Amino acid sequence: MRAIISVSDKSGVVDFARGLKELGIEIFSTGGTKKSLEAAGTQVHSISDLTGFPEILNGRVKTLHPAVHGGILARRDLPQHLSELRRNRIEPLDMVVVNLYPFVETVSRASVTLDEALENIDIGGPTMIRSAAKNFPSVLVVVDPRDYDAVLQGLHQGTVDLQYRKRLAQRAFQHVALYDTAIAQYLNEETFPEEMTIALKKERSLRYGENPHQQAAFYVEQSVRHPQDGLASLEQLGGPEISFNNLLDLDAALNLLCDFTDPTIAIMKHNNSCGLACHDDLAEAYQRALAGDPIAAFGGVVASNRGIDLATAREIDKTHYDAIVAPEYEKKALEFLTRKESLRLVKVVPYYRLSPSESRLDFRHIRGGFLAQAPDLLTEPELQPRTVTKRQPTDAELSDLLFAWKAVKAIKSNAIVVAKDRTLLGMGAGQPSRVVSVELALKRAGQQTKDSVLASDAFFPFTDGPELAIKLGVTAIIQPGGSVRDKEVIELADKHKVAMVFTGIRHFRH
Repeated sequence: MRAIISVSDKSGVVDFARGLKELGIEIFSTGGTKKSLEAAGTQVHSISDLTGFPEILNGRVKTLHPAVHGGILARRDLPQHLSELRRNRIEPLDMVVVNLYPFVETVSRASVTLDEALENIDIGGPTMIRSAAKNFPSVLVVVDPRDYDAVLQGLHQGTVDLQYRKRLAQRAFQHVALYDTAIAQYLNEETFPEEMTIALKKERSLRYGENPHQQAAFYVEQSVRHPQDGLASLEQLGGPEISFNNLLDLDAALNLLCDFTDPTIAIMKHNNSCGLACHDDLAEAYQRALAGDPIAAFGGVVASNRGIDLATAREIDKTHYDAIVAPEYEKKALEFLTRKESLRLVKVVPYYRLSPSESRLDFRHIRGGFLAQAPDLLTEPELQPRTVTKRQPTDAELSDLLFAWKAVKAIKSNAIVVAKDRTLLGMGAGQPSRVVSVELALKRAGQQTKDSVLASDAFFPFTDGPELAIKLGVTAIIQPGGSVRDKEVIELADKHKVAMVFTGIRHFRH
């Protein structure tokens, strides 16, 4: 047997090559791989020994040669192919061990130039991989170091079965597909190109999906445009295995907290915040968030945009939660929280509000395809809303209105939030009727609605929702505006000396 080894990721390659040599397999190699193998005491031939032709164009052309691809692509079951090999003095190649230049790592550097990026586009490697994968019944193609041991074991036993060869070929084509996707991403300058591929790598298997009968896994998007932030940076510090539903709630929490700059605690349940509060003292922020709905909080997820300190950890410990997510944990807080074996402790890269230039497309799978849209980001104008009533909101009301506006943006439509002192008192979510969402939010807030504010993610189509809120003590309302009945709603607010501001932006979340 004869093999070509040319790898960028050299993990385990020395031991693998040594194992091949012990089996009497002749090895050809290139550049850095050849140097690494020989430095470890494994003698190999150069590709030039195989092709009879030197590497040219600074290494751009070294394996693109009939002696390589003829030896890989020849079908062993076709006498004509084997006859042509003999006629052209080409010997078959039985194994290709190749993985590709670190293109993603290279172009992710802020200082990378176009010339440098282009030089890191591998041509010979993908070509050899594709050739070997096409001819997998006869040629082993190995792109992942994790397959080295299984391949060696099969060779020691005298054969690598067809099913495993097919599996290796699938991995090979996928490896090249991810690589080509990264290059296409780097060169792309369109928001919505005519053709698009999404590169995903499996991060972990999950016990099951939303329900126990559903299989599930977590895949991380591979992007040359964006860092591995959010849940891609997830580090679990304690507790049971992260579940599918945990990840959904964690994602909802990060999407909410990225809009807040002050110390903020969110308590998430079923992708909505049942508790949310800002306060300079994080433990106080948690206590206020919990007061929003202490019953619904049970079994939820606590999220913080600041490191968890011991005082906050002690307060969190008083209620049962599935998980906590934060950018950091003080050592004593971590030691304290890890006492609970049932509590998942998750650390992620600090989250912050993205600008449009930094953001990724928002994809949703529907039957038959995907919907793609720009993400729903807060804009500066909506954080300076326009007063449409005779009474301006007070400074305290405006602070609460902006808090409520950020909160309602992350709640399922039709979304209503009642808030006071930068604390969520009640919310209505996911109702077909906006007035029903108002009723739910007010009911949850209870007696605390006096002198509170209300936020609606879209305009009020009728006066019924604001009227309910005003009767129960709401003194200021923030909404997008844009209804044909805006005038009636404003007149209602003026009648009761309620301040109302329009943002001009809606935030539906279906």
